Amino acid sequence: MLVTLIAVAALWGAATGLLVPRAAYRLSVEPEESWRDTCGAGHAWVGPAGGWLGAPACAACAACAACVTQPSESGPAAPASSPRRRTLRLRTAVTALTAPRRSAPTAPRRTALTVPLRTALTAPVLTALACAALAAVTGPRPELAVWLLLAPFGVLLATVDVRVHRLPDPLTLPLAAAVPLLLSGAELLPYDAGSWVHALLGGVALGGGYLVLFLIRPSGMGLGDVKLALCVGAALGWYGWGVLFVGTFAAFSAGSLYGLGLVVLRRGSRKSAIPFGPFMIGGALVGLLLGALSASP
Repeated sequence: MLVTLIAVAALWGAATGLLVPRAAYRLSVEPEESWRDTCGAGHAWVGPAGGWLGAPACAACAACAACVTQPSESGPAAPASSPRRRTLRLRTAVTALTAPRRSAPTAPRRTALTVPLRTALTAPVLTALACAALAAVTGPRPELAVWLLLAPFGVLLATVDVRVHRLPDPLTLPLAAAVPLLLSGAELLPYDAGSWVHALLGGVALGGGYLVLFLIRPSGMGLGDVKLALCVGAALGWYGWGVLFVGTFAAFSAGSLYGLGLVVLRRGSRKSAIPFGPFMIGGALVGLLLGALSASP
């Protein structure tokens, strides 16, 4: 049964991860800019949820690509050995020799929708791995449904923060309210391994701690991190104060090592701003995995 649960969780993660690139592209803007309403080619987003759900390429771009690969509507192509084909080749050769030389066309501007295939697959792979790991250690407990729902949002937030150093309010604020609410429902079901009260207190404690850090040094901590801390603290607090501490320590340790690596490699300085959201989310994953393992019978 556990193997089936892990497989289903991995499929869920892969399916929801496929929706991350489009949403990340639309949300990856500067604070003074509005969310992107068109793709890189200028086509309006269409589809479920006002165009927020769907593949990275819009329907218009996909249709254009299909038209390019389809044969001409003027009729079937002439055989390679036909006189018509030989005449066309001769005309093409003459034109190439007599036409004035032109500079090669410049490559199209790189956009979020013209990334390599390996980049487009990053989000589904990460989401699938995270969901599979959570299912493996949590097992058929009710809180697993909450973790699986949060996984794609975590990958989405990390992606946006890496690109533009921003954690959008339309994601962090609803998650701050949704996590305690969902965990309250999980506590009403049998075989849960956490405490809703601890989750609520954990969100308040971690959010308050990040708020203090923001007030002390606004340049080192953003308000987006403070809002994300409410969600992360509630998830980690579900398993107790020890797990909350471990997840927080893992986030700050990973962030410090990353900053130190930038300094050593001379790609930044001690004052360089780094996206801390991915480390918070990664630390939360570590804490949840350890918390679920410690709660196992």
